[in-house]
Amino acid sequence: MKSEYDCVVIGAGPGGCSAAAITAQGGLNTLLVERESVPRFHVGESLMPETYWPLQRLGLNERVKESGWQVKKSVQFVTHRGTESAPFFFRQHDSRESSDTWQVERSEFDKMLFDRAAELGADCVDRTRLLDVDFDDNAAISGVTLKDDQGQQRNIKCQVVIDATGQQSFLANKLKIKEVNPDLRKAAVWGYYKDAVRGDGEHAGATIILQTENKESWFWFIPLSRGVTSIGCVGDNDYMLKGRGTPEETFLEELQRCPGLTPRLENATRLGDLKIAKEFSYMTKQHAGPGWVLVGDALGFIDPVYSSGVYFALDMGVRAGDAVVEGFKNGDLSGDQLGNWTDDFMKGATWVRKLVHAFYTKEFSIGRFMKEHPEHHGNLTNVLIGRIFDEDASQLFADMDESIAQAKMAV
Repeated sequence: MKSEYDCVVIGAGPGGCSAAAITAQGGLNTLLVERESVPRFHVGESLMPETYWPLQRLGLNERVKESGWQVKKSVQFVTHRGTESAPFFFRQHDSRESSDTWQVERSEFDKMLFDRAAELGADCVDRTRLLDVDFDDNAAISGVTLKDDQGQQRNIKCQVVIDATGQQSFLANKLKIKEVNPDLRKAAVWGYYKDAVRGDGEHAGATIILQTENKESWFWFIPLSRGVTSIGCVGDNDYMLKGRGTPEETFLEELQRCPGLTPRLENATRLGDLKIAKEFSYMTKQHAGPGWVLVGDALGFIDPVYSSGVYFALDMGVRAGDAVVEGFKNGDLSGDQLGNWTDDFMKGATWVRKLVHAFYTKEFSIGRFMKEHPEHHGNLTNVLIGRIFDEDASQLFADMDESIAQAKMAV
């Protein structure tokens, strides 16, 4: 590490790595810092098809194709009674190559992104912890204080900090700009299984979302490479983690309540212990300021149900990186400049958030809604693909809101 950089990026997940790659490629002296050892484990293996575009910008699509990861061509929903929807095949909606995506091992995927940032000129260090972000008398960024794995503390001067610290949300907590959504306080318990029953043919790599009988929880089914499948259960935090025994007992109890999943695991073997995460949904009320900008989960987190996290992080990283490069070019490192992309991004993210709330409305059925409104099949597929920045993405929600209201009145 040098003692001074133009830009310091904290956190080497998809958001931080993509931002560092773009700023370094744009000629800025960039430092990328990760507190854990790279590669490191992370959940969130399923990509949205629109991930293709930020990966293309980073020059990584060919490497991803050659990685051997499971190709994902579809998603499917299974009701609390075990009834399976018709798969949503992305290429039926859009025949371009970008409609195929992947189920990735995040340790390998994130390492690929980390290495790409280094290739493009960023100084990339792991096992280095952020202790503080420093501001000058005008409330603008002046530097960061870091501590490496040898215990050495370093004060690094910089003009811009890109916060990609994930759910740690360092700057959002420091500046008290983080707002938790009380309606989406979830917890996840998950693990990995060998030889779970997958779909057939092109549907073999599908992400499958399965509801339990009482709709108090749902399971993800994400087929990875080498015959391994990620299986996770998500429900309200109190329901999953309080007063019901161990998380493993809760997981197994919910599994018995999931008629669509139990047959898929009859001959499967679990690999290792289960893992736990609190998936609280939150958003920041300010996304950028003088000399700083937030990306990825440091800016906000919605919910894991539609696998939007990695795509959102990559897209935000590219957008933020461009804004920082442009800011240095024009001599403008204000919050308005560094966050000039956030309004457009947040408008698109609204559609995913609305679909998440619809999913958690027990009285509402997406399958029934699609039977009533087949004209919205393409619009819904757009959201599942991640094509949320087109005006068409909004078209289905007027009818969906009305359908939700009617479903609630009928109970």
